Order: sequence, then structure tokens, then C-alpha cells
Amino acid sequence: MTLREDAEQIVRKSIQAVLPDEAVRKALAGRKYGRGKLYMVSVGKAGWQMAKAAADLLGDRLEAGVVVTKYDHVKGEIPRTRCFEAGHPVPDENSFLAAQAALDLAAEARDGDEVIFLLSGGGSALFEKPLVTGEELKDITEQLLACGADIVEINTIRKRLSAVKGGRFALACEPARVFSIVLSDILGDPLDMIASGPAYADASTCAEAVRIAGKYKLKLTDEAWTLLKKETPKMLSNVETQITGSVSGLCRAAALACSALGYEPQILTDRLACEAREAGRFLGAIAKTYQHTEKSLAFLAGGETVVHLTGRGKGGRNQEIALAAAEEIAGLTGTAVFSFGSDGTDGPTDAAGGCCDPDTKDRLAAEGVSVYEALLDNDAYHALAKADGLIFTGATGTNVNDVTVLLIRR
Repeated sequence: MTLREDAEQIVRKSIQAVLPDEAVRKALAGRKYGRGKLYMVSVGKAGWQMAKAAADLLGDRLEAGVVVTKYDHVKGEIPRTRCFEAGHPVPDENSFLAAQAALDLAAEARDGDEVIFLLSGGGSALFEKPLVTGEELKDITEQLLACGADIVEINTIRKRLSAVKGGRFALACEPARVFSIVLSDILGDPLDMIASGPAYADASTCAEAVRIAGKYKLKLTDEAWTLLKKETPKMLSNVETQITGSVSGLCRAAALACSALGYEPQILTDRLACEAREAGRFLGAIAKTYQHTEKSLAFLAGGETVVHLTGRGKGGRNQEIALAAAEEIAGLTGTAVFSFGSDGTDGPTDAAGGCCDPDTKDRLAAEGVSVYEALLDNDAYHALAKADGLIFTGATGTNVNDVTVLLIRR
């Protein structure tokens, strides 16, 4: 097998190990329910797959459900369930319609009823009922994405501009109980930050929100500033929560896949949170350090990097990691760096990520493409396409963040 074939196999096996179906079934299988009605709301990039697993198990016990996920992520009908597709990473009108449908369902729930709330990454954009105008919310989201704010900072702001985030959806379900099953896509699994915590008490504060807005010089209306200073729910008495998966599990699965192919794996971190291109350069530096190793090695880093937009190109953080690494590993032997998002979509593209080898830089130069210029224009997608360096998986049905892997084969 070539290094690229090794990379493709590691990607497939890693994602397969963290699909949410079995985790959802395990969470619900032994659960005891009262005589009340059972409702289901499933939100996030893995929303359809999690809902399908739950609905298959609950059968006729399910009174009604709502699913909201990304465009092209609904794979069929689910009994007694309305499925919505909506915008990501910026919410759109369908995000608002889906959130209202979920709130309408929550309003039906009575004392003794239970709402099964299935949550995965991406919910912050997909599940939204804004307290400002939709246009302003979109603008604020775009400002935060463009300035390189991390996911915790972004969600700290979004919670205060929403009628469903920061624990407010759980409040809307009262007096019914909420059982929340969470597929984590944030480092350290902070439950109040995953999808902006619709069913979890908010640990962030107004002071933090105001500081973040000042840090990035956000342009806000007076109404938005007022909302940032209004506190979110700090205590919820009707919610039980269970985490079903996270990036640490994805890293372990990738390490096992590397080991099965003869590499000695080392997980460097499951909390990678730096600039994407710097992560690529770092992995490239490690490749240089171990270039003379006598055994096959794999170095893994899980997490979520950020991209500061300096150009008008097309790409995503995982593609930027791979393209930046291409510069560093040029001319080495038996080396590859690849990075992928577990949900199968990297940024606003149809690629899951990117892969480079020691010849990538020269192949691009032959096509008239400069790695430096492509990174400056944030155009990793088109650059890697010319070097056959894009990784495609299609929508996977899960979302537990990203993994970057350096392979050195001997």
C-alpha cells in the first residue's frame, strides 16, 4: 500500500469507530420511561443519524420529533419526525424555522413527558431563534469567523443573542424532563458550549461576552450590546446529560488504525487549538526530526484549529494544515501529513480534508502554484486539487472534531 492508501484507510476506520448509532442505542436501550409521552429533538451535523437510531429503538413510543441538520445530510424519512436542513456555519431562514418547530414541540410537552434531546456539533448555526434580526445574527457570526475567534468565544456571544441557546431550550421544555445525549465536538467536552448548550446551564458570563466583543472589535447594534449584558440560565433542574463521543475517542481510533498498518502511534494532543497553517508546519518539523528513524511512526493531534482569513480563496482548516505541511516535508522520504474533519466536510467545501507528501510542493510548482501564495489567499482547496491532495468521504453522520496525522514509513 502507498502512504496515500494508508491515509485513506486510517480515515475510514477512524470515522467508522465514532459513528453515533451504537452509542445512541446504548444510551437509550436500558432506559426506563414513565407513562408520559416521548418527544425527540435532534440537532447538529450528526442530527439525522442520531435521530434515526433513536427512532428505530423507540418505535411507537415516539410521539413526535424534529431533526435539524446540514444541507444534504438528511438520508430519508423518520417516522413521526419532521426533518429540516439548514445553514452552516452561518444560520439561515431554515435554521430559524427548525428551531421554531422544536420550540412548538417543546410547548406540547407536559409534566410527566420526556424530551429526548440529541445534540452534535454544528448546532449553534443549525438551531437558532435569534433575539436580534436574522441579518444581524448572520453578520455577527461572519465577523467572528473571519477574525479567527475560537469556538468557545463564538458560542459565548451567540448564546446571548438566542432564544434556544445557553440552556433556554431546556427551559422551554419545562415541566417535561429532558434527556440529552451529546456527541462532543469541542475540546475538553464543555457541555455548555457544545452547540452553544441549548439544554445545559451556561457557565460563561456577560463580562466574558463583552470582553470578546471588544477583543475582536465586533460591530453590534445597541440591541445586541444590551443582550450581551443580559445573563443566561445558570441552573436547570429538568435535564440529565450523557456524552456519547468526543475527539479523544477519534484520536484513539486513529491510533489503533495506524498500529494495524504497522506504525508506532503517538497521540501528541487531543486539544489542538492553534492556527491551522502553524499546526501543519509543526507536524512538518516533527517529520524532519524523525526523518532518520528506523521504524514506522505515526504522530497524531486531535482538536480544532482556526483560520484567519487573509484572502478570497476556497478551503478549510484541515486543507490549510495539509498545504502548510507540504512546504515543510518537501524532499523528505516516506512521509505524509493528512488532516480531516470527522463530519466529512472541511469548511465550506465538499472535501473532508487534505493530504500531502514530499512531492506535493514540486507538483504544485509544475502547475504554477505557490504554496505560500495559495495559503495567503486561503485557497488550499484548489491547490490541493491540482496535487490530488483532497480527501473525500461524503457526509459521515458523525461530528467529533478533527484529527491530523503525520506518517513516517520505513
